Amino acid sequence: MTLTVQVEEEQDGRWIAEVMDLPGTLVYGGSPEEATARVKALALRVLADQLEHGEARADLGNISFVAA
Repeated sequence: MTLTVQVEEEQDGRWIAEVMDLPGTLVYGGSPEEATARVKALALRVLADQLEHGEARADLGNISFVAA
């Protein structure tokens, strides 16, 4: 499974990152690196929750992230 991370700078200088393939995975950070790290951690928590509740997709054997 490859998850796409999109990172953009907001007008106020904060950075926002989102994993496009997982609804609800949107975070802010002080730098692009911080926002990326935080959104990856959130995505892994979302996937773990899905796995625990039997909602996980079949392609969870290998997870990687790519930039948009």
